[in-house]
Amino acid sequence: MRIFVTGATGFIGSAVVTELLQAGHEVIGLARSNEAIAALEAAGATSHRGDLEDLGSLRAGADAADGVIHTAFVHDFSRLADSGRIDLRAVETLADSGRPLVITSGTALVTPGRTATENDISEPEGAGSHRAPSEHAALARGGVVVRFPPTVHGEGDHGFVPVLIGVARERGVSAYVGDGANRWAAVHRRDAAHLFRLAIESAPAGTVLHGVGEEGIPTREIAEVIGRHLDVPTTSISADEALEHFGWIGRFFGIDVPASSAITQQRLNWTSTHPGLIEDLEAGHYFPKAVPQ
Repeated sequence: MRIFVTGATGFIGSAVVTELLQAGHEVIGLARSNEAIAALEAAGATSHRGDLEDLGSLRAGADAADGVIHTAFVHDFSRLADSGRIDLRAVETLADSGRPLVITSGTALVTPGRTATENDISEPEGAGSHRAPSEHAALARGGVVVRFPPTVHGEGDHGFVPVLIGVARERGVSAYVGDGANRWAAVHRRDAAHLFRLAIESAPAGTVLHGVGEEGIPTREIAEVIGRHLDVPTTSISADEALEHFGWIGRFFGIDVPASSAITQQRLNWTSTHPGLIEDLEAGHYFPKAVPQ
């Protein structure tokens, strides 16, 4: 297949491009800059200039392909509502091309406090509510939704876990909220990329998939590993202190968002084969050593 990939040079998207190319597919990657064009061409993909707000470029990229994988998102947590609206217009444009479409969403859209499954409907008021309209639009048009947990990890990660590490460095303490029993699901980026390939190749239209490798890791365990590697104490803070201590990520680190991928595993014969989050943290690459001056 010839597959158009948005976010093709991002943390997940670049792994998707590699996965597709190694499986013999052709890849057209959306590129916003000369650096992105060079990275795509070095990987063996074709570049297509544009961005999420250039709907004409999105439609042209989709029209030139046999299928579309949408991984791009404007990750500006100061204006998530705007990011959601941008994403919705992009999803509608890509879906209206008539090409098979796989989009990215999140398991946090489902009601916290219970294990989310692929049969759950995304909640308009949940922690990931900015993605809910895109998910509904894609499914209504026969697209496939791949929900990922809060933590997609691996070398090069610049998501939630590195933010937590940065806060711990700055504050001199690795904190968790309350008793730290609330859970975060997780998946390795290479397992995520493999699921995207299976989805574009064989997932039925209108399907919801969960790219979850680990159903729920207590946040206290995450904080303890971070504290040990930074050689700082680990401690509890109250929910009322979370925003002041963590900043914007305090909205998320205290919620309980376990998720299952049992239906996805059965439907597509997909399973997680790469290191789990704690093992990945213990490997050390999240904690690079300072270069001597």
